[in-house]
Amino acid sequence: MTRPAPLAFVTAQPVWRRFLLLVFGLFLYGLSLRLMLDARVGLAPWEVLHLGVTRHLPLSIGMVSILTGVLIVAFTALRLREPIGPGTVVNVLLIGLFLDVLGPLVPDPVALPGRWAQFLLGVALLGLATGTYVAAGLGAGPRDGLILGLSRVTGWEVARVRTGIELAVLAVGWALGGLVGWGTLVFALGSGPAMAAGLALFGLKRGRPPEARNGTG
Repeated sequence: MTRPAPLAFVTAQPVWRRFLLLVFGLFLYGLSLRLMLDARVGLAPWEVLHLGVTRHLPLSIGMVSILTGVLIVAFTALRLREPIGPGTVVNVLLIGLFLDVLGPLVPDPVALPGRWAQFLLGVALLGLATGTYVAAGLGAGPRDGLILGLSRVTGWEVARVRTGIELAVLAVGWALGGLVGWGTLVFALGSGPAMAAGLALFGLKRGRPPEARNGTG
C-alpha cells in the first residue's frame, strides 16, 4: 500500500498562496547553494560552471547564474517543449539574486567537520527547495525544467537524468577553472536522490507540476 505524500495538499492551494510557496522555495534554493559555496569543500557542478565563467567575465556568480538560466529556458522551450510558467521567469531572476545577497549572511565555518555539516545541509535543503517550488505549479526553474523535460522525453528517472547532467556540467566548469573538491562529487551523486525525495513529499511523480497533471495554470 502506497503511503500518501504528507505535503500533497499544497498543490491544491489558491494561486496566490502557491506564488508565496514558489518564492519561499526559491529562497531555500538560493540558501542551499550559498551554504555549499561557503562550506569550501567543493562546489555544486552548476556553481563550478558559474564560478568558471566569472574567471573569464567581470560578473558575479549570481549574475552568471541568471544569464545561464535564460539560455537554458530558451533551449527547453524550443527543443524539449517544456512549458514556461511565471515560476520559470521568477526562478531565473531570484535564485541568482538570493545567491549574491545571502553571501554576507551565511556562516563561514573554519573547522572541517563544520564545513562538511554545512555542505550536507545544503544538499538536503536543495531537495526540499526543489519540491517546494515545483509543487507551486507555476513553472519549473530553468535547470530543473531541463531535467524534467529530459526525464519526460527519455523515460528515465529524475535522479538518473540529474546525475548525468551534473557530471557533464562539472566537466565544462572544471575546464573553465571552476573550483572542484570532494564536496563536488558528493553533490553530483546525492543531489538526484535529494531532489526525488523532495518531489515525493508533495506527491509529484517524475517532477510533473500540478498544472501538467490537471491541465490548469
